[in-house]
Amino acid sequence: MLFFRKKNLTPVKIQLLPSTFDASGRATQEQRLSCYLIDDTVAIDAGSIAIALSDEQHRTVRDIIITHPHMDHIASLPIFIDDLFGFLENPIRIHATEEVIDILERDVFNWAIYPRFSELKNDRGPVMEYLPFKTGVEFKVAHLKITAVNVNHIVPTVGMIISDEKTTLAFSSDTAETEEFWQLVNRTPRIDALLIEASFPDSLASLAEASRHFTPASLNRELTKLNHKGMDILTVHLKPAYRDTVVKELKALGIPKLEVMEIGHAYEW
Repeated sequence: MLFFRKKNLTPVKIQLLPSTFDASGRATQEQRLSCYLIDDTVAIDAGSIAIALSDEQHRTVRDIIITHPHMDHIASLPIFIDDLFGFLENPIRIHATEEVIDILERDVFNWAIYPRFSELKNDRGPVMEYLPFKTGVEFKVAHLKITAVNVNHIVPTVGMIISDEKTTLAFSSDTAETEEFWQLVNRTPRIDALLIEASFPDSLASLAEASRHFTPASLNRELTKLNHKGMDILTVHLKPAYRDTVVKELKALGIPKLEVMEIGHAYEW
């Protein structure tokens, strides 16, 4: 288990929410949807947000950062807002680039697929609002400071640096070989942990390249761009059909402190 805690400081906590459940209702380690919860208050993406939060987390999560509009990253966002509609004292805040907001409004919250919650109110006021951010410009979400940069994916997508001024995390989102992300990471004074994708096995390198994802081999090459040493590296976004193979190939790389992120576990730094 990866764990690093600074003395006398409250750690940052991050959890990859479950998205697949067995016949008994227990969460499995297969990641079909993406939603990462920070300090029980801020979500990065919203794939499983409506089905995997605890009751308490439903009461505390009000800020959601959308890295890109692929279905596995937004699947249950409309249902999450729908569930909370009558109870919200303040709107759910959706943080995204203007490009992603436009896609959400055009293709999801368009009255045909789901109501346009940005235009609706309950008895206490609006239930959802968009807060656009620009890449390369630091912005604040709750207690966190974030800087996002474009990464190399099929649709407009951002990776980001996330900090509470004591702990700093780097998050790649979905990407293939990229440059701006590493430039941002390397000029950040300290990185406590890196979350980075590894979607397909090496045998499907051509598919990974076409869909702009990493395999263990291409991730290994990409990590040579990382100047920081010694941080925890958590791999995410392993395709369930190939998970066992990807896990074996990642272990075979022999990279110190690199592990597959355990779904449902709360990591602290």
